Amino acid sequence: MKHFRHIGLALAATFVVSQAGAQELTGTLKNIKDTGAITLGFRDSSIPFSYLDDNQKPIGFAMDICYKIVDAVKKELKLDKLEVKLNPVTSATRIPLMANGTIDLECGSTTNNADRQKQVAFTNTHFLTASRYVFKKSSGLKSIDDLKGKTVVSTAGTTNIKQLTEANVAKGLGANIIPAKDHAESFLMVETDRAVAFVMDDILLASLVAGSKSPDDYVISKDAFSKPEPYGIMLRKDDAPFKKVVDAATAALYTSGEGQKIYEKWFTAKIPPKGLNLNTPISAELKNEFAKPTDSPNPDDYK
Repeated sequence: MKHFRHIGLALAATFVVSQAGAQELTGTLKNIKDTGAITLGFRDSSIPFSYLDDNQKPIGFAMDICYKIVDAVKKELKLDKLEVKLNPVTSATRIPLMANGTIDLECGSTTNNADRQKQVAFTNTHFLTASRYVFKKSSGLKSIDDLKGKTVVSTAGTTNIKQLTEANVAKGLGANIIPAKDHAESFLMVETDRAVAFVMDDILLASLVAGSKSPDDYVISKDAFSKPEPYGIMLRKDDAPFKKVVDAATAALYTSGEGQKIYEKWFTAKIPPKGLNLNTPISAELKNEFAKPTDSPNPDDYK
């Protein structure tokens, strides 16, 4: 009997050790478990992805996705409750704040590209966009070449200002490029005729036009500075356990059909606070992405 008791104790000890090993958390998951909190980075004017409503509360398509990820993290860590902290970010601060541990997820309109993947990671793509420019009809612009010698604005820290700068050199435009602190300031410069055009992701331009005083005054270019580019929720680099949970959560959301319902809520219906409707049905490329989720930064993978 004593012999069997020793075997039983040994097995119990092995079980406890293996359980402890299984629960040994690292990185972001460990920090969330230890603090009982997860921090979401949000944008204040990236309609309809992440922006402030009348009560200064962050809402939007990307925020809804992030809250689904929060639910998955809470379930994974078997937590009864998980505090959600909200931290504002801008185009210029989002990557540094992710890298230094201030935020755990960035819920916005951030382009997933190969350069950024050297600094941060992304989960499955939630939107596809292209870099275009908005201008007043009265300016008579017809192509990128018409920006020659003109003052053009884009938001500091974005892929778009980089593309604009490269095109300015490659095409010999001699444009005066002004970096603005956020999308709202960039659009205001066109609105007040301090810049002839604002270069940004086409969907963000559509939202700014829809929310302007005179939407009919503006045109979004057919010419693009880029191929279709993927947006993804950003997370820290080299944190495989956390990324695994986040990827599983977004893949489940998109393949279930719920992702498309959330899309329709924000892109084809009236949205708060002003009841704007962006009238942007889901594209065939994004439908395909939702059916087969990927975190690829390569625009050619989304054809």
